[in-house]
Amino acid sequence: MVNSYIPENYKKALELLANNNLTILAGGTDLMVKTRKWSGLAPGFNGDILFVSQLEELDFIRREKGKIIIGATTTLEKLLHDENTPKLLKMAITQMASPGIRHTATLVGNVGNASPAGDSLPVLYVLNAKIVLESIVAKRILSIDEFILGPGSKDMKSDEMIREIIIDDVEFDFVMYEKAGGRKSDAISKVSFAGAFTSLHGMVHDMRIAFGAVGPTIVRMKEYEARFNETQVWDLLRMIDIVKDLYDPRIQPINDQRSTAEYRKTCALNILGKFLAEAETSAKKGDNH
Repeated sequence: MVNSYIPENYKKALELLANNNLTILAGGTDLMVKTRKWSGLAPGFNGDILFVSQLEELDFIRREKGKIIIGATTTLEKLLHDENTPKLLKMAITQMASPGIRHTATLVGNVGNASPAGDSLPVLYVLNAKIVLESIVAKRILSIDEFILGPGSKDMKSDEMIREIIIDDVEFDFVMYEKAGGRKSDAISKVSFAGAFTSLHGMVHDMRIAFGAVGPTIVRMKEYEARFNETQVWDLLRMIDIVKDLYDPRIQPINDQRSTAEYRKTCALNILGKFLAEAETSAKKGDNH
């Protein structure tokens, strides 16, 4: 029999985790899919459940010292309408699931699912997300690429839960989010992309690029991005094929029931080219004002 625990506060939740083997459930939109059975049957949970969606201490988004901090139970719909949510993250949320699901699903749940097709993950990689993990005795802060180890695999102990996510609070000149799926939203990504760009005095100042669903984890190559800095913005169009060749070997998608590896790679590289072209156009418009 599966038992359910509904703690009255965050401290009690950590105490329950310390003394029991529990599956944490907030929105549960990913977890319920993973554990679903035939129609009319209860989900196939392997152990007891800790419900945390009612913990108001974890329902927040705020700015603090150049960062934006998002609590574990904050829903996607709340983030979508909050003035503190970065534009790039809002662009991703609008293509995640249906409005009804977004009222329940959480950003932390999308991270905890650790799927390379998670719609929010390319954005969180671009925004240098840090994951705050806490148990009753300790607290750890990991970068998102340290936290997510592979498909469904993460660096999280059985007595820990994610308390919050910390992301950069930075204004970019141009941002782009693209998702290729069977439908505009409410569909698992075949390919996803997040890009951000800022220029300064006609030079590339900060360019960040991340791909989803083209490898076991999100693909972001900071060493490649560093090469673009101090490049003339006007050279971006001439660099498109060079940049595509640079990323090509790093994009290693698979064939599955949703798409082919060939389609995914072609799509990802085409989106990259589109991003560079539109970033260059955006920079020119900025210089004209």
